[in-house]
Amino acid sequence: MRYLLLMALLFPAVGFVCSADAEEAFRTDGSDDEKLPWFEIQPGKFPPPGSAHYFAGELIEQDHVRRTGEIRVSRTDQQRRSHWDLPIGFRLLPFGSLKYHGAPAALCDIPIGTHLHGWYYVKDKDEEIPTIFYNRKSLESDFTKAYRLLDDFSYYDEQKKLFQVEAIDLEAMKLTLRGVQAESGEAEESTFDVELTPATRVFQGKQFATLQDVKPGQKILYNLTWATLYGIGRCTDLWLDEESRELARQRQLEQHRLHIKYRGAPGWIDEVDNQKRIVTVTLFDNVDPHLLEDFKVNVAAQTVVAEPTLQSYDQVNDRKPGPIVAVREVEKAPGSSGIQIQVQPQLLLEGFRPGRIVRIFPSGWPLVTIPQEETLWPERD
Repeated sequence: MRYLLLMALLFPAVGFVCSADAEEAFRTDGSDDEKLPWFEIQPGKFPPPGSAHYFAGELIEQDHVRRTGEIRVSRTDQQRRSHWDLPIGFRLLPFGSLKYHGAPAALCDIPIGTHLHGWYYVKDKDEEIPTIFYNRKSLESDFTKAYRLLDDFSYYDEQKKLFQVEAIDLEAMKLTLRGVQAESGEAEESTFDVELTPATRVFQGKQFATLQDVKPGQKILYNLTWATLYGIGRCTDLWLDEESRELARQRQLEQHRLHIKYRGAPGWIDEVDNQKRIVTVTLFDNVDPHLLEDFKVNVAAQTVVAEPTLQSYDQVNDRKPGPIVAVREVEKAPGSSGIQIQVQPQLLLEGFRPGRIVRIFPSGWPLVTIPQEETLWPERD
C-alpha cells in the first residue's frame, strides 16, 4: 500500500482520462473492461479524447533531434518488485507536445533526470520491444508513442494546485507538504515528505534563494528526480512564490517561441488541389497559440517538407513560397490546434501529399539555416 499512497499523492486523476462506456471500442484508463484493446494511432488522424494511457517516469535518455528517449517508469502497486525501475523507449508523435515550467517546450529543454507525467499510445504491431536486466521489461513497455509529457511544475500548474509547506527539517533534509487548491485554498488532509539536497535550487521573486528561506505556510511548486526510488523523490527545484513561478513560465515560453519561429509551425496535410496548387494543412497544438495568430489570409508563407520526427532536409533551399489563401477553425481533437490553413505554393513538391508533415513559416518569421545535426542531411547511423 505504500506505493499506492505515493502514486495517489504524486499522480491524482486529471481531465485527460475519461471513463469508458458501452459504446467505446477501445480501452481507457477509466475502463473496467480490460479485454478491450487500447486505441491504436492511425496515420494522418488525430486520436479521440481520453484514449491515451497515463503513467509517470523519469527522463533518463533523449535524442532531441529525433524526438525520442527513454523513461524509467515510476513504481506502482501494479508492478511486482522484479519490474521496478525498468526503462521504456518512447518517440514523440508528430503532434506530440511537451511542457516544462508551465510552458510549451522542446525535448532539448528538459534536463535528464526530470520526473515527467506522460500520456502514451501503444506501439505498432510489428515493433519489437527489447528485454533488459535478465529478460525483463516494464509493464508499460508496449506504450512507446508519447502524446504529452509534463514536468511536475507543469502538471500541477495545469491543475491549479500548489503545495503548502507544513514543516522543513534541514538536519534530516526533509520538506513536509500538503496539497492545496490555488484558487479555493482548500487543503488536502494528508501530508507527505519530499527529500531535499544541498543542490536543490530555490527561487523566490526575481532571485535565487536558499533552503533557509523556505518557511511554513508558503505555497510552493517543485520538480523532482529519483521519483519513487526513495519515497516521493528528491527535489531539484522549489518555487516559493507566484512571482518566481511566473518568471519561469515566461522564460520557457520565450524559449519555445524562438524554437518554433526558427523551425516553422508543424502540421499535416489534409488535402491537395493539384490544379489550383492549394495545400490544406491542419496545424498541431504543440505550438503556443499566440504564434498561430500570425497565420492570416493573404500573408506570405514558406512551406517546407518535414518527416514525422518534424525534421526537415534543408529549410532554406527547399522552401516553397506562396500566400495563405484561407484560415478556418475546425473541430479540435487531441494534438490538433483547431486551426486549418490553405497555402498556395509556387510549386508542388513530392512531399506535398495528404498525410505528410510540413512546417510553415508565415511572413515575419526568420527562415535561417538551423544546426546541421537537426536536419536529415546527413542522416546518422
